[in-house]
Amino acid sequence: MKKKIAIIGAGISGLTLANLIKRNSDFEFMLYEKEESLSLDEGFGIQLATNSVSILNKIDFQKINSDNIFNPETIDFFSIKNEKICDLEIGKFNTDYSKYTTLKRSVLIEFLKDEIYTQHLRFGKRIKGVTELKGKILIKFDDNTNDLVDYVVAADGMFSNTRSFFEKKKSQPSFQKAIAVRLILKTKHNLNINEKNISLFMGSNLHLVIYPINKKNELNFVCIIRDNKYDPDNIDSLIEKTLLSQNPSFKDLFKNDIKSWPLYSSSKILPSSNKKVFYIGDAFNGFLPTLAQGAGQSIESAYELFNLIKDENLDASNVYFTKRLKRTKIIRRRSNFNFFAFHFSSSVMQRIRNFFLKFLVKRKSFISSYLGTVYKN
Repeated sequence: MKKKIAIIGAGISGLTLANLIKRNSDFEFMLYEKEESLSLDEGFGIQLATNSVSILNKIDFQKINSDNIFNPETIDFFSIKNEKICDLEIGKFNTDYSKYTTLKRSVLIEFLKDEIYTQHLRFGKRIKGVTELKGKILIKFDDNTNDLVDYVVAADGMFSNTRSFFEKKKSQPSFQKAIAVRLILKTKHNLNINEKNISLFMGSNLHLVIYPINKKNELNFVCIIRDNKYDPDNIDSLIEKTLLSQNPSFKDLFKNDIKSWPLYSSSKILPSSNKKVFYIGDAFNGFLPTLAQGAGQSIESAYELFNLIKDENLDASNVYFTKRLKRTKIIRRRSNFNFFAFHFSSSVMQRIRNFFLKFLVKRKSFISSYLGTVYKN
């Protein structure tokens, strides 16, 4: 009899796992989403390094409309005054099969949902209870439906509701005293940047990144600002006080529609207490965005788990957690270090950082160790 899997959450990790199962196994599965529909509006940009693109290519990502993606090959580092510090070639990690890719999140979701939408995706599904029944898990939803499955995969984000039904130990994500501000640009305005590259600006207690997200001349802009609290009604004054006080030339960018949210990351990484329950993506661990690996690790974790389930590994729970924990620690350390180094408030520390950055980006051994380990596929 075929094993059945319930995937909770139709984000990048849940949809990736669903596609892998559908195309590469004979398992039965259903994807449950608490919202009434998938958010497929314009959305904002994400970055996918070769480690995640090579996995997506196993489900035909290489066939996606090339006009809807971009393949930047260089990161340009600037001071907040728009003075170039140095550049880093990320294209060296590309292969003919997988290349560093930037795109709108909505474009990726649209691609991932195509094979799943009709038969394998159910909306408006919120768990209200779970019980174990003859070696299986019975999931009860608040619309009075239920499902009896062999495995439950929680892909419902950093504040995973699924965890609350299975875990006695709780580890709440912690606010990192930082705010993300995002918008889409139609032009680079008066900034002295190469719009085909990823541009990273570093200032006092903030950094911002601008990069192309398609071949339609659209750029994603995201600014990370350190602040002790998140006040969504006070974003304009926060931008004025922090970013624009350091470089007023950015002012014209903020005529576009601005989105903002507080930055959280996972405090502790705890194993599943049930060998039939797994956590992937942000439900396993939520990262700071300073290594641009959030989406990539969601895809990676889905792939790791799929291989274990597909091979019916009897120790899948321990193997998955051990491997994912090791990988997560590498990504988290680098993300946290970048978060620290990008935001020096001292001009002396900024000059020291910039000096070492110019040196390190030319050292092949350092780049291979720092980024190559992350981008491996």
